[in-house]
Amino acid sequence: MRSSVSRLSLWLLLTPFLLWIVLLVLLPHLQMLRVSFQVRESWDTLTWGLQQYQNFFTESYYWRTFVRTGVMSLFTTFLTLIIAFPIAWYIARLARGRSKGILFMACLIPFWASELVRTYGWMILLRESGLFSSWLQALGWVDGPVEMLYNDVAVIIGLVYNGLLFMVVPLVTTLDGMDENLVEAGYDLGGGHGTVLREIVVPWAMPSIVSGCIVVFMLTLGSYLTPVLMGGKDSAWFTEQIFTQFITRFNWEQGAALGVLLLVLSSVIVWLGLKVSGQSLRKVMG
Repeated sequence: MRSSVSRLSLWLLLTPFLLWIVLLVLLPHLQMLRVSFQVRESWDTLTWGLQQYQNFFTESYYWRTFVRTGVMSLFTTFLTLIIAFPIAWYIARLARGRSKGILFMACLIPFWASELVRTYGWMILLRESGLFSSWLQALGWVDGPVEMLYNDVAVIIGLVYNGLLFMVVPLVTTLDGMDENLVEAGYDLGGGHGTVLREIVVPWAMPSIVSGCIVVFMLTLGSYLTPVLMGGKDSAWFTEQIFTQFITRFNWEQGAALGVLLLVLSSVIVWLGLKVSGQSLRKVMG
């Protein structure tokens, strides 16, 4: 009787999660995959084929934007890690008492606002009449207003800012649990800062590093608002192509194919990252 009640309780707890996965993840992706193989011969006639995928490989703008988005996302993820690691180290290992909570809260507060608000905030700072341009003019470093928006640098700044918290949190959690004696032993055995970091700290934090990189990479690769609002005509992002096919051209078949290709790209890169780092998805995700 008790085991039956326990199983029922388990299923009741799992039901919302299973419904979420099936209804909002699995079924939409299967439907998108099905639509991607449809070929519209007329407004009311559909056949099956690979036309949408052929269009991707024959149209250079599609696959160039595809490759560019992947490379930029990888670079943004790496840059986010480089910035987040010392922040996480300071919060986890050096900050004491209330300052640790205050610093962690400082990382969290910007995410109380939506991505749109955060992006517009950076646009206000980087625009021609923004704060940074005014500072440069006040210091005498430039003669007139400087437009810092609508380029790849602005896009990367926005993407790094939006992904920073998702890299800091797992790093802080892991580094906070590291035994201080391990670091001290490394120094006692003659290791320098670089050796201790490479041989002790990074291996200890590797699961959280990979976890943070996966989350930031997926968010960056699938970002739409930041590249569109902060990027220029030469800063095309693949999600913009998907939006154009679905919303502007009403070409759902081509949009579905591009969406499937983006999903394949993200899955392949995450798989390669796990292989290179020697981690498993179960270990990384806890």
